[in-house]
Amino acid sequence: MREALDKALNQLIEESLRMLSLVREMTQKATEALVEGDRAKAQEVISKDKEVDALELKIENEAITLIARHQPVASDLRLIFTVIKALTDLERSGDYAMHVAEDAFVLAQEPPLKRYVTLPEMGRRLLEMMDTLAKAVAERDPELARQVLSMDDQVDALYEEVSRELLTYMMEDPRTISKALTLMRVARSYERLGDHLENIAERVIYWLTGEVYKAPEDVY
Repeated sequence: MREALDKALNQLIEESLRMLSLVREMTQKATEALVEGDRAKAQEVISKDKEVDALELKIENEAITLIARHQPVASDLRLIFTVIKALTDLERSGDYAMHVAEDAFVLAQEPPLKRYVTLPEMGRRLLEMMDTLAKAVAERDPELARQVLSMDDQVDALYEEVSRELLTYMMEDPRTISKALTLMRVARSYERLGDHLENIAERVIYWLTGEVYKAPEDVY
């Protein structure tokens, strides 16, 4: 009985990591689409969102079935409910990667406002957050999960930087307003994606240690 439960729990973790990997792929390709002005790549990201949504439902159903069949003990339930709660954040992270791709698709129709520097750096930091988060789960390491929390602060700082820069563009030349607002929306999508990854890291810490951590501003 215990062996069957452990196998089911490990499968739950593996599929959650697969979902995280899909979101990572979407985020990377959305950033590439933005920088390269590649509308085909942007469209590829947009179509991937359905795959993330389908996987969310599959994992959630498996988690509920696991509870019904195996009557897991308290420590197992902590893992199961961590996964269930994290699914929402993963799905929303995929949505924000898709939003970046949607805006990249629009922006690709015209010459860029400027050479993109800070925005792709935000994308790169998000990939690092996802890599660290995946490693924290795979290695059952709460310290790695805590690193994700501090990494989100770096994404927030980049968001503030690019927002100030784009506001300057709009004030100096009103003709840039439309494009600058779209780029601000991209930055906001990156920033919100980071918030959802931070939420997942908090839940991983709870799963591994029982410690309840709440950042000053949480995303629900």
